[in-house]
Amino acid sequence: MAQHIVTKPNAAFKSESGRLEVHQVPAWEDNLIWLIRYNEQGDCAVVDGPEAGPVLEYCEAHGLTLTTVLNTHTHGDHIGINRDLNKRGLLEGMRVVGGAKVAGSIPGLSEPVKDGDPILLGQVGGEALLTEGHIDGHISYVFEDLLFCGDALFGGGCGYLFDGPPVKMHESLNKLSDLPSHTKVCCAHEYTQDNLTFAWSVESDNASLRERIQRVWALREDGCSSVPSTIGEELATNPFLRHGSSSLREKVRQALPEEPFDNSADIFRATRLLKDKKIYREGLEPPLPI
Repeated sequence: MAQHIVTKPNAAFKSESGRLEVHQVPAWEDNLIWLIRYNEQGDCAVVDGPEAGPVLEYCEAHGLTLTTVLNTHTHGDHIGINRDLNKRGLLEGMRVVGGAKVAGSIPGLSEPVKDGDPILLGQVGGEALLTEGHIDGHISYVFEDLLFCGDALFGGGCGYLFDGPPVKMHESLNKLSDLPSHTKVCCAHEYTQDNLTFAWSVESDNASLRERIQRVWALREDGCSSVPSTIGEELATNPFLRHGSSSLREKVRQALPEEPFDNSADIFRATRLLKDKKIYREGLEPPLPI
């Protein structure tokens, strides 16, 4: 397995009430696993993961006890941790939360959830949000000012539309956009540089995007993670939330003149289609502001 692209994980940080503490654990090449400590005893929940090893090692080194798995969706690099825990004899008796729509595909599922269902981590209440589009049954989790969104919303981007359709992902992103602007976006991969490169290709007149690119490139040059961002930052710079930008609309329309542009869902669909073509990787005009 290649070395992880993040060599200096972010320090643990707390939710707005201070009752939750979030730890970032890199895994595989670009996966980001999140551990949420929810009481003084060190009990914690893990959000997804391709394997259990890095999580168990981290817990042992930091005095944490894994009690709960929160699964966002059923791709192997997200439920691999369930399978690995099961092989180690550790999944039985553990609380496993995941989407009710895909209950049969989540190993060890003990708590199926639907859109709007409440979730407790210790004494802290949260909510499950159905955020489909990337894959059917995808669930995001919100606790206080923390969003754990799997492969729905990324830093500067969104997930591939494996199941789709585009309108479903558009609706999911709109749902996440309605969260308070200071909400931290804890997504499952360090993809921000590639996503912002595409963003620059369609909205190079965006001053907030320019500033974010410069900041993210400096972080990544030092081996640090660019995640989490915030909902406010995504609204200001993420092209899949920027359908109100006239310059973005014009750029995408020029690239895909045959696509419909009747509403925001159409603009999202065309923008996602343009990114999937990967033309932006062949050369940028103007170049990145780094």
